[in-house]
Amino acid sequence: MTAPFRFPRFFVTTPSPCPYLPGKTERKVFTELNGANAVELNDALGRIGFRRSQSVAYRPSCPNCTACVSVRVVSNEFIPNATQRKLIRRNSDLVVTACKPWTTTEQFDLLRSYLHHRHPDGGMVGMDETDFADMVEQTPVQTSIIEYREPRADGLPGKLVGACLTDHQADGLSMVYSFYDTGPTQRPGLGSFIILDHILRTRQMNLPYVYLGYWVAGAKRMEYKTNYQPLELLTPGGWITYDPAQGQDNAAVAAATQEARRDGMQVFADLLR
Repeated sequence: MTAPFRFPRFFVTTPSPCPYLPGKTERKVFTELNGANAVELNDALGRIGFRRSQSVAYRPSCPNCTACVSVRVVSNEFIPNATQRKLIRRNSDLVVTACKPWTTTEQFDLLRSYLHHRHPDGGMVGMDETDFADMVEQTPVQTSIIEYREPRADGLPGKLVGACLTDHQADGLSMVYSFYDTGPTQRPGLGSFIILDHILRTRQMNLPYVYLGYWVAGAKRMEYKTNYQPLELLTPGGWITYDPAQGQDNAAVAAATQEARRDGMQVFADLLR
């Protein structure tokens, strides 16, 4: 017998400084993912712009700002450009394994090095091993940590050079967080290859999308997401296709439609009708 569905309760965080746009304030709306319907709830919320962190689904709900736009790659229409094809060939020797969401010291050491080199002032840089274990292991949905390792001639596991915490949703894969080797022996473009690998995985699984989180026009940390076409942007009217020729004008289109954006509870209620 199916457990009765309970409409989720939504909450709003206390405003805090925005990590992407100077002078802006960040606020999130969130709900807990628990109970027998956690997977279905996460799938539904993922389609309307929510992201998962441990057992919480959240999305931006910032006062006087709609700059954060949810984006996803349409995997079955994706055609890699020349640079991306070169990256795929260059990294085709990596041993890629979808592992259960259990952390290792090797993964944590790689994450710590990545944060130190790429995001030394970020909010995650102070994470310890317990924080990392909570991030990976506290999941109420189908989650993998996908490892990327150097090959070894003896068949034993090689050096871990990349990893991605990935959620498996009904319509695709959601890249929760990826990290990789940024040291002197790093493979150039490894972060891009991890995204390309996820796109190829969804195609093999006959799933249509790879969810990349949020894109903010003008934020250099977010620019890489527009390299994967076709890319769709979420608006209250539905998903629209990003037009590379328009550049940041895409953000203006999304922002104009998001002025009418309703809170997460109302949107989810509409889905249930």
